[in-house]
Amino acid sequence: MTSIAYGRNEPSTVISTPQPEATETGIDILANGGNAVDAAIAASLVQGVIDPLMCGIGGMAVIQVATSNGKVHVIDGLGKTPLDADEHMWSKDFLGSTTDGFGYRVTDARNEYGPESVLTPGFLQSIALLHSEYGKLSWADLFGPAIEIARNGWMIRPHNATVFHQDERRYGRVDYGEKLVGSPDGRKLYSRENGYPRVGELIINSDLAETLTVLAKEGVQSFYTGTIARSMIDSIRRDGGLLSAADLEYYTVTQPEPASISYRGWDVYMPPYPAGGVQALQTLSILKEFDISSLEHNSPDHLIIMSEALKAALSDKERLWSSKDASASSFEMLLDSRYVCNQADMIKSGHRFDVDAGRNDSPHTTHLSVISDDGTAVSMTHTLGNPSGYIPTGLGFMMNGGMSTFDPRPGSNNSIAPGKRRSTTSAPTIVLSNQRPIIAVGAPGASWITSAVVQSLSNVLDFGMSAQEAVMAPRIAITSNAVDISNRIPRRVQRVLEGRDYEVRRSPLSYAFAAPHMVTAVHGRLDGGADPQRDGYADTYGTDPL
Repeated sequence: MTSIAYGRNEPSTVISTPQPEATETGIDILANGGNAVDAAIAASLVQGVIDPLMCGIGGMAVIQVATSNGKVHVIDGLGKTPLDADEHMWSKDFLGSTTDGFGYRVTDARNEYGPESVLTPGFLQSIALLHSEYGKLSWADLFGPAIEIARNGWMIRPHNATVFHQDERRYGRVDYGEKLVGSPDGRKLYSRENGYPRVGELIINSDLAETLTVLAKEGVQSFYTGTIARSMIDSIRRDGGLLSAADLEYYTVTQPEPASISYRGWDVYMPPYPAGGVQALQTLSILKEFDISSLEHNSPDHLIIMSEALKAALSDKERLWSSKDASASSFEMLLDSRYVCNQADMIKSGHRFDVDAGRNDSPHTTHLSVISDDGTAVSMTHTLGNPSGYIPTGLGFMMNGGMSTFDPRPGSNNSIAPGKRRSTTSAPTIVLSNQRPIIAVGAPGASWITSAVVQSLSNVLDFGMSAQEAVMAPRIAITSNAVDISNRIPRRVQRVLEGRDYEVRRSPLSYAFAAPHMVTAVHGRLDGGADPQRDGYADTYGTDPL
């Protein structure tokens, strides 16, 4: 932890990412004169190289940035369905939801695997806007680390290997390892005689290095209307995909006003619908009606209040996602003070909310957080949604498989429609105190995101934990009426919950449910935390150790 010296010529900055190379890149960018925004962008590009099933230039992003004038801005770069998509395209092939609620199943998994599953990617346009509005270094300067790593190689680390070998068939999805080698270029990069690459093996991706070099030189327009766009669309259309040149040319990010609440005197900002901020803010609004800090952390009483608040917000989200007429204003109404106070009163009276399994995106996403003492903060969640396994010929990057989260059945708010922007539970968060950022946090994890972000925030704001303590503390997750618990929550607590008629499902993992990465500037001190589920860490630039 380091002290903040406000007003210094060289701002101090803390960054947390799930990959060592990404955190190192952020620090190097700062050392070479970049600002917090530059560090976030360069780190995100590196993440796309070394987490090929999680994120990349074929994916999408939701970003919040706080600026030194005390304003918070949202950049919504979520993917959009191709203009050639149709609400009835898979209605006859519908097989049901996946058993864990992370998407829908159709015949031959065409909505999650292969070229038909691809949405218009928004990641590059998102970081291009972020750079043009708030960056300091040149666009090309931000690509150097990612190009070097793609060209010279990166080592498979434990989390990569875990994902490569993860059993997704049990949930009704295609295994991620199958997707890794699901295209000719994927097989060239990742197929081995004994299976997939193992921990410690070097991966060299010359095609991706060349693609990134073109982007650095020609700019983002190359991806949407230029040489890369033409190569991408030629490959996708040849192989039966729906994405067209028009989808890329007319794609635009949006910049909605953030949703916000006051929590214990701090101002909490999250992106509105179709991102997942309202669900998390509603949960916090309910928790605000309880004296959480007076409770023992993770005691039965604490977990029951947390569970019911999460269930209340999840049930409302599910209701609106299933509605045909729900709009952004419908979600905003969930934050009405009288409404959330009534929900809190119901919990106090012993009421239990009833929810069905959440229907969300893939739990395989990534997040990074940055705060600088000049009053700048970035919270960025970016993802392939559900990796498609499709690598356009000669380009080196995997496309998103975001069509899998649209309901193949017509008639709901989440049904397929041409050019429709994707919904997500992503909730990159920034907290302000006196118009200065004190927390930036977010997480991957689909239905688990709300639970992880809310508990991480409460751990700091209610229990006074450090950033690392907050993201490491044992968590629960709510995706249905059952309470999923980390394996570090004591069994005596589980017995009490079960004695109060809760279904409790214990995870075998000590660190479970999403992977929040947090940076803080609480009480004038920079701090960072990285969830141990992933392989990264937090680091600080520009301050002397205490």
